[in-house]
Amino acid sequence: MSIQSIFQEVTRKNAGQPEFLQAVKEVFESVQPVIEHHPEYAKARILERIAEPERTIIFRVPWIDDEGEVRINRGFRVEFNSALGPYKGGLRFHPSVNLSILKFLGFEQIFKNSLTGLPIGGGKGGSDFDPKGKSDTEVMRFCQSFMTELFRHIGPNTDVPAGDIGVGGREIGFLFGQYKRLANRFEGVLTGKGLNWGGSLVRTPATGYGCVYLVEEMLKHRDESVTGKTAVVSGSGNVAIYTVEKLHQLGAHVVAMSDSSGYVYDPDGIDLDVIKEIKEIRRDRIRTYLDARPNAKYGDNWRDVWTMPCQLAFPSATQNEIDAETARTLVANGCIAVGEGANMPSTPEAIDVFIDKGVAFAPAKAANAGGVATSALEMSQNSMRLSWTFEEVDARLKTIMQNIYRSCAKAAEEYGQPDNLMVGANIAGFLKVAEAMFDQGLV
Repeated sequence: MSIQSIFQEVTRKNAGQPEFLQAVKEVFESVQPVIEHHPEYAKARILERIAEPERTIIFRVPWIDDEGEVRINRGFRVEFNSALGPYKGGLRFHPSVNLSILKFLGFEQIFKNSLTGLPIGGGKGGSDFDPKGKSDTEVMRFCQSFMTELFRHIGPNTDVPAGDIGVGGREIGFLFGQYKRLANRFEGVLTGKGLNWGGSLVRTPATGYGCVYLVEEMLKHRDESVTGKTAVVSGSGNVAIYTVEKLHQLGAHVVAMSDSSGYVYDPDGIDLDVIKEIKEIRRDRIRTYLDARPNAKYGDNWRDVWTMPCQLAFPSATQNEIDAETARTLVANGCIAVGEGANMPSTPEAIDVFIDKGVAFAPAKAANAGGVATSALEMSQNSMRLSWTFEEVDARLKTIMQNIYRSCAKAAEEYGQPDNLMVGANIAGFLKVAEAMFDQGLV
């Protein structure tokens, strides 16, 4: 059966799930030469099996708001693939959450986790609950109700969730507290925990730091450097904030950031302390940046952040935020490298533009793997009852990201697509999982 016919069958089974099908199509197209080189994978139906979650859990989440009204949300956990280890992937709390988005994220997580070289499988979960505008007590009630169902499906050697959009330290704390209460066990079942009770230093900045480390390595192999370059970073959550922090440390000049309400452009350079106060302390809109930095400019269309001239682009907000037209604008404005901090933030057409124009392109499953890599290090610390210093974890993270670059570049070279890290990431991630699935038989 051809890869095209396999994808047609996946499309038939998953009608109405565009994000998931987009992710599957990209991987299938990239790994076609692998399947041709390994007919045993075709015979074992590896592609058909890898595109089907091992388990999908959907459940009701009832909770009571501060007015005493009963509210109902929907909870999900997609346990996609455990060939390399326990399911590992974040929980997302956002109104946009649906099965298609979580399946796309879980599918991407399989290959992202594989690239880290650590023994973790792929999964994803969350809810259409929106923590914005909710009191701490409302968030706690929701998290406790959510975990009351989820706890029976997870465990340190089964499925280890982490945070994602809408799930930060506060939510992880409430979720872990309820898990401990129900399971009567204190164990490494969630990552992103507080530093006083099993968390890992660097976990919060890991995805942003890791993205910059990979772009730094990618540029190094083109005789370029992050230092002195002008950068734009979309978003203003954890990934974006700590991407900016690491860029500042390496001597880059970040001029623009965004949130869902708009973007700010500061020609003097983004003041990260102001952004952190707005987003981490006040939980306010990015437009208030101008109160502290009156020389900055604000635009109410967040997508226009990509019209700001830059040499380095770090899309760190949401999926498909950069389309072909936006990619062409970036190239015309002098962009030489893109590091995807968010999951699948560039459309396939945008990626084609970047690759065709010779832009150094670091795809999400490679570039934003730092978060899950550090989560796996947290799992190790929990298992051994150890705590590593910030410097130790950061050094391990940098080494992992450098190794990811090398793996992707090597796979791209071996399969006739030199410098195409998108293809390289898909092939390198796929090969390890496919081999494990083949070795383990029909499971």
